[in-house]
Amino acid sequence: MLIQIYEISTADEAAVLCAAGVDHIGVLVGDGAFPREQSIAAARKIFEGVRPPSRRCALSLSPDLSHLHRIVEVLAPDILHLGCAPDLLGPAQVPTLRQAFPAIAIMRSIPVADAASIDLARSYDRVSDFLLLDSYSAGDKQIGALGVTHDWELDRRIVESVNIPVIIAGGLGPENVCEAIAASRPAGVDSKTLTDRPDGSHTKDLARVRAFVEAVRGCSGASESR
Repeated sequence: MLIQIYEISTADEAAVLCAAGVDHIGVLVGDGAFPREQSIAAARKIFEGVRPPSRRCALSLSPDLSHLHRIVEVLAPDILHLGCAPDLLGPAQVPTLRQAFPAIAIMRSIPVADAASIDLARSYDRVSDFLLLDSYSAGDKQIGALGVTHDWELDRRIVESVNIPVIIAGGLGPENVCEAIAASRPAGVDSKTLTDRPDGSHTKDLARVRAFVEAVRGCSGASESR
């Protein structure tokens, strides 16, 4: 069961998460158009704290292909995570990134709202390496970081309809992650908001991250969904 944690803000934080057994270390990278974005230079320093087998995930909320190229060229992340709204960057544009950077895995965020989300997920099945299912507020330019759950049964329908690994997100913390896993049977789980410190700093609450990892590893059904 993959464990993915966002948004990491320092190399020391990244190193602690690697030691805790987090598989995907996620950094929000951008030019300041969205809150909490790390510059490419800052992201490079954060990624210095990531050691294998943990993988470096660069999350971009931009639909600008030239900006995405710049992120990959400078950071060389293990995974490029596309998090902008689907109407801003469609599946027809993703092969351009795959052709330019064949060694980089691509993850696409999918907003989970209704049955149309299943068809949207399927449209990325052949062009992405991972899907990230997340909560979404209509009209937002980005997907996720809302700290609220969505329909896990709908997540499961998506998991069963595609042939690539699916990671579920959206309001997941130590208290509810096992329930989410049991309902959706994903390849992995993601946490951002509910493993942040409660002071509004958006830095990670390392005790809650460890509790999240322990909860996932201890879930009775976790080994069955690998």
